Amino acid sequence: MKKLILVRHAKSSWSHDVIDHQRPLKKRGLNDSDIVSRSLKTLNYKVEKLISSDAIRTKTTAEIFISNLDIDRNLVHFNHNLYDFSGENLIKVIKSIDDALNCVMVFGHNHAITAFVNTYGSKNIYNVPTCGVVIIEFNTDKWSSLEPGKTLKTLFPKDLKA
Repeated sequence: MKKLILVRHAKSSWSHDVIDHQRPLKKRGLNDSDIVSRSLKTLNYKVEKLISSDAIRTKTTAEIFISNLDIDRNLVHFNHNLYDFSGENLIKVIKSIDDALNCVMVFGHNHAITAFVNTYGSKNIYNVPTCGVVIIEFNTDKWSSLEPGKTLKTLFPKDLKA
């Protein structure tokens, strides 16, 4: 069995005069990342590798999760191929994960994240929101032969705020 924890980057700011790749998070994005990652921590998944897009907003989201989940920095990899919106590169990256790893966390962008969870998960999600987490379990021992799996859990910021 393989578990994939997919995370869409948190809410970014459009108020900076920078290229898309350099956009930072808004204050709301920082807060949501903290709330969602703390909630995820209670589920006690043992993340064996974390792969994130190298865009600033995605890296910052991942850094908050890394800190709150106490993920070893040696397990973290920033990959420019995950700066992907169509989902083609996202699928390639996931299918190339080392088969020795059973629980992997991946941070990326929409439309890629929503398309992936609707193609490979068992629950149709109209739109994975910013800082949304979707956990999917696959009945396989090879990432390269990924077939649709079971959506185990979703953690969305709006559902965690009182």
